[in-house]
Amino acid sequence: METTKLSINRTRLLETINISSKIGEIDNGGLNRLALTHEDKLMRDQFCEWLIAENLEVRVDDFGNIYGRRPGRKNNEHALAIGSHLDTQPCGGRYDGILGVLSSLEVIRVLNEHNIETDYPIEIINFTNEEGARFSPPMLGSGGVAGVFTKDFIYNLKDTNGVTFEEALKEIGYMGDEENRIKSVKRFIELHIEQGPILERENKTIGIVEGIQGMSWLTVKVIGESNHAGPTPMENRKDPLVISSKMITLINGLTREIEGLKTTVGKLNVSPNVANVIPGEVEFTVDIRHQDDEIRNDAIERLKEQLSTIAFLHQVELTIQTPWNSNAVTFSPLITNVISETAEKLNFSSKRMYSGPGHDAKYMSYLGDTGMIFLPSINGVSHNVFEKTLEDDIEKGANLLLSVTLSLSTENEYVGSE
Repeated sequence: METTKLSINRTRLLETINISSKIGEIDNGGLNRLALTHEDKLMRDQFCEWLIAENLEVRVDDFGNIYGRRPGRKNNEHALAIGSHLDTQPCGGRYDGILGVLSSLEVIRVLNEHNIETDYPIEIINFTNEEGARFSPPMLGSGGVAGVFTKDFIYNLKDTNGVTFEEALKEIGYMGDEENRIKSVKRFIELHIEQGPILERENKTIGIVEGIQGMSWLTVKVIGESNHAGPTPMENRKDPLVISSKMITLINGLTREIEGLKTTVGKLNVSPNVANVIPGEVEFTVDIRHQDDEIRNDAIERLKEQLSTIAFLHQVELTIQTPWNSNAVTFSPLITNVISETAEKLNFSSKRMYSGPGHDAKYMSYLGDTGMIFLPSINGVSHNVFEKTLEDDIEKGANLLLSVTLSLSTENEYVGSE
């Protein structure tokens, strides 16, 4: 049977997505399903039921990652892995990551319905805490199995209530065994929404992701002098909030000087944060991204120098730390070529692109050949209750994932060139 002739069951896939969308549902159709919460547990329980119904070998590792294994003719060979994550932001959408897991489930269902035996085993995966909304940094489940983060580091991370990752994992009953981690991965494919406006703007159905931008987080602390808002003359003030605003304006301006650079100041803490008191201390974060690590690192050094100059001129203290740094990743040309050629056979318009956000595929690329499929996000909205991907695009993306999965799990089905 030609792989491009098989089709997913659109009605079933959409109903599966609808069931997911009821777990942790909030206003306006969004989801609040933070990692290792009660809502996450309910979704995990449902996901495991679906895996068992498809006669998959279900296991959970020590990071809470859930695997469903479908054996192949060469069951002792490296597996083809597909999947993403089921956790969300506090006010997240119903597609981010979720679409990749549930489309992968639909792929398994179609293979089972048609009694198709692949050469290589297929592993469907739900990774823990991809979002990083409860435990930071993000992508802990995939980073753990890839060896990016140690077990002790992950287990001792705390949420805002002081609950550790390990405690939360035990609380929801998804503390698995280290021996269950995926180890032998031949290839990994992740389907995901774009989370940006490019595909919709260019009227493309499929994004062929060539890699993921490198990113760094800077924590900038500016210490001035706190005082009473009434009697303190303006010329005598060392207001760290005013000075921080100048720094933030400079940071944003740098993106106009360096092509492809993206900077975001998304978190700001002001102390003492009282209406009639001049702040004494301001701390803000800077998210910096670029697909070229050298350009990103040069931009960081420029920022540090320029922020230090502003601090010196205004006679305030400045400290800059880098709590998180993640280098850019280039995906396997073999995988991207398979995705590209399959999309062409299916008559799906496509565009090669880099991902701005990080994804589990980033760390899975350390274990085997990896690629990603993007689907359009309406108005580029994501991490938002109004996140939307059209049903027609979901169907096309799932069909592409099905065909690519069959190609890459069948020996000699595709002979690509690196």
